[in-house]
Amino acid sequence: MIRYDPPANAAPKPNDPQEGATAVEGGGEERDEDFIDGGQSGCAGGVSSNGQPGNPNQRLVRSTRKRNRPLANKPQDFQIRVRIIEGRQLPGNNIKPVVKVNVCGQTHRTRIRRGNNPFFDEMFFYNVNMLPLDLFDQSISFRVNNPSMEVNVVPVCLTDHSVMRKWLLLNDPDDYSSGARGYLKVSMFIVGTGDEPPVEKRDVSDDQDDIESNLLMPAGVTLRWVTLSLKVFRAEDIPQMDDAFAQSVKDMFGGDGNKKNLVDPFVEARFAEECQPRMEPNFPSMCEQIKLTIFDWDRLTRNDSIGTTYLNLGKIASSGGEIEGMYDSMIFEWKTGESEVGFLPAFGPCYVNLYGSPREFTGLLDPYEELNYGKGEGVAYRGRILVELSTKLEGKPDKTVDAIPSDDILVAQKYQRRRKYCLCAVFHSASMLQEPGEPIQFEVSIGNYGNKLDTTCKPLSSTTQYSCAVFDGNHYYYLPWADTKPVVVITSFWEDISHRLDAVNIILYISERLQSNITAMKTAILAKASDNCLAEIWLKLVNQLIDDLDRFKVPDLEGQSNLTALDIQIKKLRDNALQTIMEGADCMRDEPADIKDTLVDIEGWLDKLKQLADEPQNSMPDVIIWMLRGETRVAYSRIPAHQLLYSTYSEQACGQFCGRTRTILMQYPMDKNKGLKVPVQIRVNVWLGLSAHEKKFNTFSEGTFSVFAELYENQAYMLGKWGTTGLGLRHKYSDVTGKLKLKQEYFMPPRGWEWEGEWFIDPEKGLLTEADAGHTEFIDEVFQNETRFPGGEWKPAAEPYADVNGEKTQNPGEMECPAGWSWEAEWAVDDNRAVDEKGWEYGITIPPDEKPKSWVPAEKMYHVHRRRRVVRPRKRSAAGDPEGWEFSSLIGWKFHRKVRSTDTIRRRRWRRKMAPADRLGASAIFKLEGALGVDTDEKRKDEKVDASKPFGANTPTVSCSFDSEYIMKITHNVFDLLLDPYAHVSFLHMSQTTETMKATLNPTWDQTLIFHNMEIYGDPQNIAHYPPDVVLEFYDNDQVGKHELLGRSTCVPLVKLNPGMDQTPQLLWSPITHKGRRAGEVLVAAELILMDKGIGMDLPLVPPKRAENLYMVPQGIRPVVQLMAIEILAWGLRNMKTYQLATVSSPSLVVECGGEVVQSAVIKNMKKSPNFPGSVLFLKVLLPKEEMYTPPIVLKVIDHRPFGRKPVVGQCTIDTLEEFRCDPYIIQKSSMSSKVALMAASPRDIRIDMEDGRPVLETQEKETVDWWSKFYASIGDQEKCRPYLKKGYDTLKVYDNELEEIPEFKQLTDFCRTFKLKRGKNEDGEDDPSVVGEFKGSFKVYPLSDDPGVALPPRQFRELPKSGPQECLVRIYVVRGINLQPKDNNGQCDPYMKIALGKKSIEDRDNYLPNTTNPVFGRMFEMTCFLPEDKDLKISVYDYDLLSRDEKVGETVIDLENRLLSRFGSYCGLPQTYCISGINQWRDQLKPSQILQNLARLKGVPPPITEDDGNTLSFNGEQYTLAQFEANNEIHQHLGPANERLPLHVLRTQGLVPEHVETRTLFSSFQPQLSQGRLQMWVDVYPKSMGLPGPPFDIAPRKAKKYFLRAVVWNTTDVILDETSITGEHMSDIYVKGWMPGMEEDKQKTDVHYRSLDGDGNFNWRFIFGFEYLPAEQLCLVSKKEHFWSLDKTEFRIPPKLIVQIWDNDKFSLDDYLGTVELDLHNLTPPAKTPEKCGLGMMEVMLDAEPHKSDLTNSLFAQQSVRGWWPCVIEQDGKEVLGGKVEMTLEIVAENEVDGKPAGKGRDEPNMNPKLDFPNRPDTSFFWFTNPCKTMKLILCRRFKCMFIGLILLILVLLFIGILLYSLPVRTSRRRIEGQIVLNKIPIKEITNR
Repeated sequence: MIRYDPPANAAPKPNDPQEGATAVEGGGEERDEDFIDGGQSGCAGGVSSNGQPGNPNQRLVRSTRKRNRPLANKPQDFQIRVRIIEGRQLPGNNIKPVVKVNVCGQTHRTRIRRGNNPFFDEMFFYNVNMLPLDLFDQSISFRVNNPSMEVNVVPVCLTDHSVMRKWLLLNDPDDYSSGARGYLKVSMFIVGTGDEPPVEKRDVSDDQDDIESNLLMPAGVTLRWVTLSLKVFRAEDIPQMDDAFAQSVKDMFGGDGNKKNLVDPFVEARFAEECQPRMEPNFPSMCEQIKLTIFDWDRLTRNDSIGTTYLNLGKIASSGGEIEGMYDSMIFEWKTGESEVGFLPAFGPCYVNLYGSPREFTGLLDPYEELNYGKGEGVAYRGRILVELSTKLEGKPDKTVDAIPSDDILVAQKYQRRRKYCLCAVFHSASMLQEPGEPIQFEVSIGNYGNKLDTTCKPLSSTTQYSCAVFDGNHYYYLPWADTKPVVVITSFWEDISHRLDAVNIILYISERLQSNITAMKTAILAKASDNCLAEIWLKLVNQLIDDLDRFKVPDLEGQSNLTALDIQIKKLRDNALQTIMEGADCMRDEPADIKDTLVDIEGWLDKLKQLADEPQNSMPDVIIWMLRGETRVAYSRIPAHQLLYSTYSEQACGQFCGRTRTILMQYPMDKNKGLKVPVQIRVNVWLGLSAHEKKFNTFSEGTFSVFAELYENQAYMLGKWGTTGLGLRHKYSDVTGKLKLKQEYFMPPRGWEWEGEWFIDPEKGLLTEADAGHTEFIDEVFQNETRFPGGEWKPAAEPYADVNGEKTQNPGEMECPAGWSWEAEWAVDDNRAVDEKGWEYGITIPPDEKPKSWVPAEKMYHVHRRRRVVRPRKRSAAGDPEGWEFSSLIGWKFHRKVRSTDTIRRRRWRRKMAPADRLGASAIFKLEGALGVDTDEKRKDEKVDASKPFGANTPTVSCSFDSEYIMKITHNVFDLLLDPYAHVSFLHMSQTTETMKATLNPTWDQTLIFHNMEIYGDPQNIAHYPPDVVLEFYDNDQVGKHELLGRSTCVPLVKLNPGMDQTPQLLWSPITHKGRRAGEVLVAAELILMDKGIGMDLPLVPPKRAENLYMVPQGIRPVVQLMAIEILAWGLRNMKTYQLATVSSPSLVVECGGEVVQSAVIKNMKKSPNFPGSVLFLKVLLPKEEMYTPPIVLKVIDHRPFGRKPVVGQCTIDTLEEFRCDPYIIQKSSMSSKVALMAASPRDIRIDMEDGRPVLETQEKETVDWWSKFYASIGDQEKCRPYLKKGYDTLKVYDNELEEIPEFKQLTDFCRTFKLKRGKNEDGEDDPSVVGEFKGSFKVYPLSDDPGVALPPRQFRELPKSGPQECLVRIYVVRGINLQPKDNNGQCDPYMKIALGKKSIEDRDNYLPNTTNPVFGRMFEMTCFLPEDKDLKISVYDYDLLSRDEKVGETVIDLENRLLSRFGSYCGLPQTYCISGINQWRDQLKPSQILQNLARLKGVPPPITEDDGNTLSFNGEQYTLAQFEANNEIHQHLGPANERLPLHVLRTQGLVPEHVETRTLFSSFQPQLSQGRLQMWVDVYPKSMGLPGPPFDIAPRKAKKYFLRAVVWNTTDVILDETSITGEHMSDIYVKGWMPGMEEDKQKTDVHYRSLDGDGNFNWRFIFGFEYLPAEQLCLVSKKEHFWSLDKTEFRIPPKLIVQIWDNDKFSLDDYLGTVELDLHNLTPPAKTPEKCGLGMMEVMLDAEPHKSDLTNSLFAQQSVRGWWPCVIEQDGKEVLGGKVEMTLEIVAENEVDGKPAGKGRDEPNMNPKLDFPNRPDTSFFWFTNPCKTMKLILCRRFKCMFIGLILLILVLLFIGILLYSLPVRTSRRRIEGQIVLNKIPIKEITNR
């Protein structure tokens, strides 16, 4: 997701933490500047040179501007708090939403709610311990789930501090184009170590705020979906990642020797948890980084990371609002993506470099694998990838991964054009080596060029020769290169991006000059320079800034061949920003302003310049320097290439360290000790430039460059003589490995070089085991040892001569000069160390050791060993060793110089020198790449040879020789700084040690260390501009065990090329760092003086000595001092921990300052009285006049134990005395409160009268006015205290933090302060020592006259109270807890209080509050104690658990002694009025008039005088009247007499503590620096000797009142007809259901109105809902068990609402939902009088109403009863439609009114108020299954009567016809038969006649 800065003229949001801060996510969401950005830039910053003169430190003036606090790159505690407040407009019908929140793998879920607008109000805590970089990669995921709806997800990146009460837009994760799916209101913030959680303020109108105006999005910008397209073209220089076993087998059998790079890479891009190269974020977004990781694909195992880098969208995109003062031209056009300054994310095509673990492949586990994932600074170059990022606002991608079109590949070709670069590094020194071990070599590389194990590049002289370290005689080792300095030369090929890096260097040049001027100005402010001097420095700063911005322009981009779109946009952005800064500086110069106030704006400009200097498209890799011990990589340093790059554009465009010698402290890879140990300090000169500009190198080079061609002659020992027989695979002449055959005649000098002399034998080679191997100069050393019995005479030891490690060696007089060397001087004692005048150092042996582990320069009686170092320098002869053989026992073993009987192999080195031609000069060294070519044997001419094989290991050996050396002398003054500390001071190859200071955290050495005859090679002018650093390392001298490093500091010396210069070095405070953190500071100065060999008298005078070989700081450097007086109020000691298993019983205090010491009297018994018998100590001391040089005050507590033992059991350092300075002749206000003054006065009878006549409060007032009314009135919650405000009663002050943190009360330490005593370190070995006790006291510092005849000023600490124990009554009022840390699995807590005071404790476990993180305690505890013994009041909150041990949530500690002793009267706050009755009754022991009289006595003014019956009072020269204070106040019956009310009003003008409630933060030992919640409370302290106090306040929580909601459902109409009857008509079986949210178990429903054919329903049904209600809070109090297994009921506060739903009844299936209406009883929608006026519009009018226009008359609690019609809503096809209308009567009945107005549920008895008759429903309203007759009568007959009659008639007709048809054939056949019978009756006669 993408960072977005709103336009500069955007109006700030009301809830912004600070005006003018940069909005990141818009709205009120601001970036907390206490958190660093988790992203990484393309390359890390270089190694900076610490300790520059005038370096600002903690003593400098702190800016009022909120600065970035860098987070340590280590796992640390963080707490993420997410509060789910409510949801709005969630889709769906009858839903049950639940919100799931996932953060850092932890998931919490809310309780299930009901409805489309659920109210949650639940807070989740997520405690994590991780790296800040990992935390910033995380996101918060919100999921709103419902069984019948899809999941909604909103990812929010954690790069910001807080989001307070913002709406989140929910969407469908499967279809982002579906639009809004509802809104979720949340608050979320991150709390780091030491951070205070933000206060969440809820407005009265917050419940009805406008969603659109408070949506979490940038102000004035609409969110749009964009497509980020990342094109990955190619990768190069990727190291080997797979095992080459198969290739090795192939080589063994003579296969092809060419190895492929064994790696299977692929790229993974991640953005906002999306892993694909084409992403679709919501833009502007809240995530700022695209993470690119190259993996090596593995078939069987997990994929291995090769390297990781980040594309920070904040650096490659701009909103246009970054530039102040140019608002009109910087509006970001989101629709087009174009503006004058703002631009959409774009990058490349450009290479991105990857860094990680070393490139060398190993089959074992990589110990630095985490570096490949971007965790920590990469130590080696791992390759690079060519990428391009583009942004599209329209359309969606068809494919997430696709091939790059060929046209784009062709376009990217021009961005890959390479140019040749040359790099030269000259190593001047390597010192501060602590582990010499094997020979040491340095390697310089840029990219993969120069890596000696990388075979993909031509061999280069990128490594120095191996050298063995030499002991410097004191503490460290160094490499004695003398006048021949090793040189490495690298040629490489990169893209020409000079137009980018030139701009970076120019801006950095301007920012460095500005930083230097800011430092000078801060130093002047610290030194309290005059206003004229300060104005001069300020004017110089502003003028130089304007001049730099005007003169040094960034280069134009015209004519550059590889420009990208981002280049053009960044150029435009930089030009506008620089112009804006220049205009601002010009306006500042012209407008008068306070100089100190302008520092904030100037530092803002500096920050802006540093931001502009960050180049995202920096494709040139860093230069990496490695130190190798043998073949092991030990330490490294990364230098950005732009710092070394030469430019022809201008001198300012050259890198800061281009061709300049710099000091680098190298570091270990993934150093877990964070720089605790320095592997080596190197001084190196590096030049980098284009090959076309290589001749420019001549102007930067010093000395003479030379190159040697070399080969080795090998022989074997066979049959008693040496020869070539027996060499085996080795050749007679070969490279150093012996594997490559070489011949002298085949070597040819490269172009630009010529031979200088013939081949000669040179045995110098650093792989020898002798200490002098590889050196031209060497110092032999021998330690002379002596021993004795304690107190006896010194005699030679058993081993009189030994080396530095104590190993036996030969007598110096018997040592012979080795062959090829010559002695330079005789043996001499080395006294340039921490030794006595004769060079001895002393030590003792602690068994089981046989030799001392440490040495000291001063002799003691108990010392039994001593030694001194004798040295003799020798130099290698020019002729060299004529033989020069080196011997070894076997092939592959180390070589040595002297032959041994077991040696079988020998070799010697032949060298031939080459020199550059005159026409090329020093730049000829760049012609060496592949130049020393050799001819190979004819047999191998046709074979393919590896690129490195023509040279083997013999790359050209380049060195730089200096003809002249300069003898210099350095003096180093250590004045002040830690235990028993001493310092190792190192300068180049020499070091010295200061004396050891005993038992102090703030040693004052006052010592000058002189380094004589320092030989420094090079141009003195260059040394003057870039001198070597002086390194100081501070150690704790432990008698037993190893000395412990306390910290390290650096100092840059002042260089004097002429010893007679008047300039003197200035003592400045240099920070001491330990493991990357500040561990103190040292006052130090150093000067480097060039010595003229011929003249020695011009050197400065040697400083005076304090002891033998201990020089003091000379005058002129030492600060100017004056006589000062320090008064110490030593009040007492508190909470002293045991020391060496014994309690501290008889302590005394020792105060040290400026070398003076004073000690207090001894406390006889700590248990009885922990205060000192004599409270005031006096000290005269000479202190510097300048505050910046003032030494600290050191407090030591000494315990007086048996047998004279006096161990230091605790100590404290007070760094600055400025706050204790005072004018002794100005009368100070007394440091005592009135109560303490009364206790200190002579004993007298005290009579406290309280009037007996007290008016009786009315019953109604007792019910409506309580202490909580006062509390809510004080915090502005008028809804909960309306009657109270109308009566004009008192309010109190509610502080958002502890009373001690209120500035006007000065931490309640006006009488005495609390100083933490420390001793040693904590259990984890961290730098911060543990607190072992407390010292109570104070200081006054003022000047004294140097004239002893002048009287001393009056003492400052007078009229002190008695220091004996006082018995006190303590009342602890605990009001409520806020956001307590959950301790249960359900995200809740069961808190209760535990109070501890001295040995007494109260555990309120029985009154725990279940399932809440915001408990309302309302508890008052009364305890007695003795002060000061029981001064610490510990208030703890515990979580109640039934089965397991109760867990502590957190605790807070209050110092009751400070509250009692403070003059601000914090023991009992002053109320606004003096009341003798009521809830504000006076509760102090003294009346206001008595307190005012005591105050007058302490101030030394006349007592107050009252007149006019107490209506007028005169005090301290002013006259007060009662009308003056009570003119506009309402006078009520509780007020006391005027003669007490007026003194109270006067007291409230004296700055005393008012009646208050303080908010204290809870802390726990689990996360000691993280807030565990907060507690609102206050404490009253009453000494019992003063009498009884007034009655306590009753702060018991309010009780909820019982109310009943009676809802009578009369009718419904226009209900959706959801079913179709068997007769085809639409109908519904209507019933109404209702409940109150939170009380779903009390759902009620009406009977069923069957067969509603027109949507009408008649019910006459009464719902009765009983609920607990808090009228003051306007919330329902619901108590119920969340689960059946829950032990306790959980209390919920839910807004009073009524939900009414209309349903269709079904017997054989689920009922059908027809509509709902949700009625807020506090903001009730006015009902319609008739159903015709009832519609959805009336509900929308209420939603659109402005919050402040909501009328109280809309509340049902005010109306008591209301009747009318309300619409019910149902969602169909994503739209809300009318589902029906319901007529109801709503009535609120209090519990005390129920008996007077009885009513039953439904139509049950008592059926009254009102009486509900059975509804007059239509005859058709019945259930057909239970009434078949009615079904026939009312449904069938009525509707189908005619049809039935016609059907009957039809049946009859058909029956008639059927019968007719049935009978007709019978009749017909009968007639036929009858006819035949008649025929058969013819007479016979007739038949006969026929």
